Amino acid sequence: LDIMNILSKFKEDVMDTTIKYFTQDELSRLFNAIKNSGDRHALRNLCIFRVAYRCGLRASEIRLLKLEYYNKSKGELYCNRLKSSWNNTIALDKQTVKILNQYIKEYGVKEESEVLFKSQEQNPISRKMLDYLMKRYCQMAKIKDENKWHFHCLKHSTAVHLAESDLDIKEVQFWLGHKSVNSTLCYFQFTTKQQKIMLEKLEKHSMLV
Repeated sequence: LDIMNILSKFKEDVMDTTIKYFTQDELSRLFNAIKNSGDRHALRNLCIFRVAYRCGLRASEIRLLKLEYYNKSKGELYCNRLKSSWNNTIALDKQTVKILNQYIKEYGVKEESEVLFKSQEQNPISRKMLDYLMKRYCQMAKIKDENKWHFHCLKHSTAVHLAESDLDIKEVQFWLGHKSVNSTLCYFQFTTKQQKIMLEKLEKHSMLV
């Protein structure tokens, strides 16, 4: 078997262009664009984007996060998910914890019931603003595919990148809060890593005639 040719053909056959996601390189450029933007609320925006990506949150979910959902001592965030998804608790990576702690301190977020991410009018940040910020920072990061200039693209990216991290489908399902594994399955078509492992096993131990 020519594994790389098979994988290439597989990817061409199953690629569904209705699901858009950022590559790891694009996300790194996106985060750097926010960090170096010079925007007044660059820290808040970077925190929003990193938390949403780490936890796989929709715009409607990130805007309603409260301080009480964050366990600072453990670096964990309780995710209250909508659209009939399961709520769960996600461990944040060290960089996201650092940025979130800095944001909470500098923005004076103190009340446990207080919404984490607010607009200048002190209301929960709007979905319209989140999409505007995504468009702005994608342009700054020179991400050319305009179909990716939507906040929900972060959740798709989380799903694909988890699938690329050798997590099995049930683990990815838990992380994203999907009630049905069918909602998770579609993301596995975008990674060839697991198919590569499968085909390598087949090369060594194939019982196929």
